[in-house]
Amino acid sequence: MSAILNADLHCHSVVSDGTLTPEELAARAKANGVDLWALTDHDELGGQHRAAEAARAVGLRYLTGTEISVTFADETVHIVGLGFDPDDAAMTQGLYDTRGGRGKRAQEMAAQLAQVGIHGAYEGALRFVGNPELISRTHFARFLVEQGHCRDTSEVFRKYLTEGKPGYVPHRWATLRDAVRWISEAGGLAVIAHPGRYKFTANEEYALFTEFQAHGGRAVEVVTGSHTPAEYVEYADKAREFGLAASRGSDFHSPDESHCDLGALPPLPAGLTPVWELLADRIR
Repeated sequence: MSAILNADLHCHSVVSDGTLTPEELAARAKANGVDLWALTDHDELGGQHRAAEAARAVGLRYLTGTEISVTFADETVHIVGLGFDPDDAAMTQGLYDTRGGRGKRAQEMAAQLAQVGIHGAYEGALRFVGNPELISRTHFARFLVEQGHCRDTSEVFRKYLTEGKPGYVPHRWATLRDAVRWISEAGGLAVIAHPGRYKFTANEEYALFTEFQAHGGRAVEVVTGSHTPAEYVEYADKAREFGLAASRGSDFHSPDESHCDLGALPPLPAGLTPVWELLADRIR
């Protein structure tokens, strides 16, 4: 399969914190010229069969996907899984347990916002949630915009919900070892998502890549919606250094919020192994 394939292997539906259904995303991906698509909802597999059926209906090749929240060096890191069995029991249970902390965390976030005069945030955020188990900062951000506290979600994350600001509550997620193991044992391939987003020192980043590889991780997102062109080059070099395949995905959440539309990314840099070449037998 060609390295210049228009693959979009990272996006979100209403099953986690996107605003479109799996069916709407499949149609949008097809309309935007995507050749190979994966839906990667946060810590959740509930949209996988719908996404695969919707992709088949519009003639779009599909890989199963998820994005697992991991705590590493006191940061939240995301690990994308691709090409696994969406009905794997151990992975399903692991993700259920990972989601379990979100409700309590959301209540604490709302309590902090109430202390600065923003009331009803938990109930308000719930109105934007397709799946209450997956209530997240994104849903609170949409509530704050709707109520006029901020102009857009970017302003929300400058003023609220981030470390040192009202509404920030950390959460302990899965371990890196667990996330990679769930994906691998379900027959899939683990990918470090958008590494340019993490606030790691050079040593911490080296530790992330080293541990990820030691646990059986196989790929890194090189071209993604939040990376700059300089980061495409930087993480292409990292992929070569660690012998990892390269992935590509917009991280699309919503037509109104996302940096990048489905299918709108540049190709992977030359000289990399595209992750889809390692998953050719898992493409539906």
